[in-house]
Amino acid sequence: MARIAFLLGQEFEDSEMSEPYEAVRQKGHEAVIVGLKAGETLKGKQGKAGYTADKAIGDVKPEEFDAVIIPGGSSPENIRLDAGMKKFVTAMLQANKTVSAVCHGPQLLISAGLLKGRTITSVPVLQDDMRNAGATFVDKEVVVDGNLITSRTPQDLPAFIRETLHAVEVTNGVRS
Repeated sequence: MARIAFLLGQEFEDSEMSEPYEAVRQKGHEAVIVGLKAGETLKGKQGKAGYTADKAIGDVKPEEFDAVIIPGGSSPENIRLDAGMKKFVTAMLQANKTVSAVCHGPQLLISAGLLKGRTITSVPVLQDDMRNAGATFVDKEVVVDGNLITSRTPQDLPAFIRETLHAVEVTNGVRS
């Protein structure tokens, strides 16, 4: 089974973390919450979900993981300037591993300089930011551009989860 990193900071969008996290675990994959500090309690902005960071970004290596999921909300804004977070997603994308980002999640990808020439979606309010980062923005529930998967909002989570799990299955030769 696959080992999937969830890059998480404070004020994440509750459902954008909890629904993919539970789906990954239900399929038998290992879900590892990676934050800025190991053991830190991370709270959702709706107050419905809370998680503890399993690992600090400085204590993990991209080669230890098969995929990464970046939930939205304010979390990406709170982690996007961290050099370790940027280095991690860059290495994952360059290694052709699945990188999935929902809602505001692509903000981390902008800060890492990874969107030039990519076709993506995100929460519509960020479309100018995505275009300014060199991406082609499309307003669809889910966009798959190679190993990069993006979605807009919590309403798109079924498609986001479906495509992410499919990509993990194909990449790792496992049945999800």
